Amino acid sequence: MADPRDKAGASAPPTLGEGCLARYDPEALSDDDGTEFLGAAELWQQLNPPDPASAPVEGVPAGIRTPAHRQASKSSK
Repeated sequence: MADPRDKAGASAPPTLGEGCLARYDPEALSDDDGTEFLGAAELWQQLNPPDPASAPVEGVPAGIRTPAHRQASKSSK
């Protein structure tokens, strides 16, 4: 008869790195680890609605500072 205290337990997938840089090894993850979440993007949008103040300015090439950015940087000094 099996020992009743000998219970199966969950184990974490293998990790890469250590300390604050530790992360799960993406090569070792599978669907059994719960890596698929089809509704993740929709949930993210629901929990983090877009903020009009942080919306990108349209028609301005990347890397060009707009007056709104200049105002924000002046007020933070």
